[in-house]
Amino acid sequence: MLGEYRITGRGAAEISASVERAVGSGELEPGQPLPPMRELAERLGVNPNTVAAAYRTLRERGVIETAGRRGSRVRAKPATTGREFIRVDVPEGVRDVSDGNPDPALLPALGPAFAAAAEQGDREPVLYGSAPVEADLVRLARAELDADGVPDGLVAVTSGSLDAMERVLAAHLRPGDAVAVEDPGWGSLLDLVPALGLRTVAVGVDDEGPLTDDVHRALTAGARALVVTDRAQNPTGAAVSAARARALRAVLREHPRTLLIEDDHGHRIVDLPLHPLAGTTHHWALVRSAAKAYGPDLRLAVLTGDAVTLDRVRGRQGLGPGWVSRITQRAVARLWADGSVDTPAVAAAYGRRRDALLGALADRDIAGYGRSGMNVWIPVPDETGAVARLLQAGWAVAPGARFRVSAPPGVRITVSTLGEGDVEPLADAVASALGPGAGWLRNRA
Repeated sequence: MLGEYRITGRGAAEISASVERAVGSGELEPGQPLPPMRELAERLGVNPNTVAAAYRTLRERGVIETAGRRGSRVRAKPATTGREFIRVDVPEGVRDVSDGNPDPALLPALGPAFAAAAEQGDREPVLYGSAPVEADLVRLARAELDADGVPDGLVAVTSGSLDAMERVLAAHLRPGDAVAVEDPGWGSLLDLVPALGLRTVAVGVDDEGPLTDDVHRALTAGARALVVTDRAQNPTGAAVSAARARALRAVLREHPRTLLIEDDHGHRIVDLPLHPLAGTTHHWALVRSAAKAYGPDLRLAVLTGDAVTLDRVRGRQGLGPGWVSRITQRAVARLWADGSVDTPAVAAAYGRRRDALLGALADRDIAGYGRSGMNVWIPVPDETGAVARLLQAGWAVAPGARFRVSAPPGVRITVSTLGEGDVEPLADAVASALGPGAGWLRNRA
């Protein structure tokens, strides 16, 4: 059943470690079945309860899954094989439009803000026992949340949006619980869910956000949580519209115990209004990262939510890292207060680049998607072939496999640094990579 690999160990920790090593090395492949617990216990000369404990640990770590009488098997996409490894090596001379990074020219200068924050730190050192959040940052964040119609709630500061999501999921869910996620969606989140021992349930996405019927089916089938990207969805650029928000709220009211997590990915780089779902369920959280507007290396996000969720997140954070650097918080608060990012101008810059590429693709009868943000999603019939042909033509794009669960193939193009002279050559390369029959994609879209 396991080919040449033999699971070893006498204790539960040793047995689970043996399986995980084999999965990481590729000796146990995705989808490969594991021996029944009693059979493996007899082979190893241990109590079946020991093997049961090992399998439970592996399920909680997202390495294996169990399907009733069909037994246990290595996950189809185990947590040890992150989607970030599904990327293209960019040779010298090839233009990289795959990375998802903001345009450095649109990021503010950080030096003055950090200098001022450091000087304040010299005057007022932050010591153990100090407040974990910067009052000015909380005040600014809460004012904008109020203006956007987000329900009142405490504010926490985390090391980026993925850190916030992990803490919220861990605060409420248990291994084996199902989480409804957008498909296509953020690859890091699609890795995080199984790494926490949770199950992903795919929900389709169009320009206006998650499909209402898919969300209804997922929650009716027992999904305990739903993660929604409000604006600038990665990779499709979707933004939740007012009509879609109303429909989703209606579904969520039927499932008030759902844990709702909203990622306002387009904060400060998108000028479309926010249509929050927050407050429709008992437990909810909304996170805003500084990464896209101020720079990925800041590793800072603000999080709000219901009282129970924020209490659990802040309590657990206090037992781990304690807090996010107050110097960084002060610097971001200063950047925020000083208006260092001109949101309409940044949104317009990304919008011009998206619209130019989408228009050029449409001229070639190729469908593309990108309502907001810095990415364009293009459905393709052959993902591997399209990526390879574009690379040969001098363009590195992101394979859709990084972002998909069961959605059809596609590629993601980041438009952040596209100049006017890049659009037509890139569209020509895409058309050539998809072949003469690419028009069928428009008809199917």
